[in-house]
Amino acid sequence: MDNRNNTIAGWVLFAGICALGLTIGSGMLFASHDPHKPGYPIEDAEGGEGGGGKSAVPLPNLLAAADAAKGEAVFAKCAACHTINQGGANGIGPNLYATLGEPIGQGKGGFAFSDALKNVGGAWDFEKMDHWLTSPRKFAAGTKMSFAGLSSAEDRANLIVYLNAQGSNLPLPKAEAAPADAAAAPAEGDKAAAPAAAADKGAATAPAAPAEAKK
Repeated sequence: MDNRNNTIAGWVLFAGICALGLTIGSGMLFASHDPHKPGYPIEDAEGGEGGGGKSAVPLPNLLAAADAAKGEAVFAKCAACHTINQGGANGIGPNLYATLGEPIGQGKGGFAFSDALKNVGGAWDFEKMDHWLTSPRKFAAGTKMSFAGLSSAEDRANLIVYLNAQGSNLPLPKAEAAPADAAAAPAEGDKAAAPAAAADKGAATAPAAPAEAKK
């Protein structure tokens, strides 16, 4: 009888050890870990990591030609983390209503901005917003923003005009005049040759002297 009880107790102990091992093993296998930085790593498909470069076209000219409706479509990349309606709630990122013109890294209903962004100083103007959208990590090293940036200068300009229309309505900077076309001005050599060419033309059209009368 004692041997039978010992055998049963042994099997029960063995089953308990197996169940405990399975529990620990499954917990290690399926455990979830918090990301190093909260947020969704959204990257621009064109620019990839680090965003794009500076456009050859001046920013004021890009803004003058920008389309707010196209900017709203670009904002779809931001909608996973941001709201933009007036009185909208903060999410992973702050609500962006009336952002242009506001102090950088402040306000927004007490949103917890990173120290990196708070230390930038100044207010959001068109140029700073363009730099931020090009590469947040270059604009404010250490920012919590996971977005890599927009490589297209036109997309950035469209988005900025759209953001500006959402409660900020700052006057757009005046577009820069296009540089004069150097090809339209005659070269120095052409200027010097012009009088000689005119003289040649005059000689060609002058009436010929009468031939000497035949003797």
